[in-house]
Amino acid sequence: MSSLLREEMQRVLFRPAEQRLVEFIEIEEPSRGRHFLCVSVGKNKVVQLCIVRCQISLPNLKSGPKKFHTKRSSIQDCYRRTEIWSLQDLTLIDGRDPDVDDPCFLLHFDKVRTVTATSCSAKYSFVRALVALGDQHCQRPLNLRNFDWAYIKPTSFYSNRGDCVVLSQICFYAFNLVCLSMCPVPLDA
Repeated sequence: MSSLLREEMQRVLFRPAEQRLVEFIEIEEPSRGRHFLCVSVGKNKVVQLCIVRCQISLPNLKSGPKKFHTKRSSIQDCYRRTEIWSLQDLTLIDGRDPDVDDPCFLLHFDKVRTVTATSCSAKYSFVRALVALGDQHCQRPLNLRNFDWAYIKPTSFYSNRGDCVVLSQICFYAFNLVCLSMCPVPLDA
């Protein structure tokens, strides 16, 4: 589903603006409709973050023949960028509390923007993408606070492959503990 959504947003919003959608997550907002936090790279290598609102509106049947109102045309009309920032203007990303499974984080631009992802995994996935883009395009590291660094910058042994590698690392440790607990302990005689 997310790949279809990515393709649709790329085709409708980002390709006409000569940008490439790099990463997006669904976020919770008070207004109606679905909302996404997107990061894109333009032809001039400028990285932008934006909030995209998707609200499907039913076509007005009195405005013309029904054959001109296709489902795809109504989807095209529903994507709107409501807020846009440059990654260069991002001064701090605050994860609020690294010890709590909290999907909320703060983006510090000239004003602080609170973002609530749909999951903590989505939050970390998006921040990993921002860190990589900051290193690649901004020639400066992003200022991060209150994040679990094991999820942001994995060790060199595991490289940056995301949550699956962290999960496999935890399983490996658990397997080792089970094996060690089954080993006989020599008795001192």
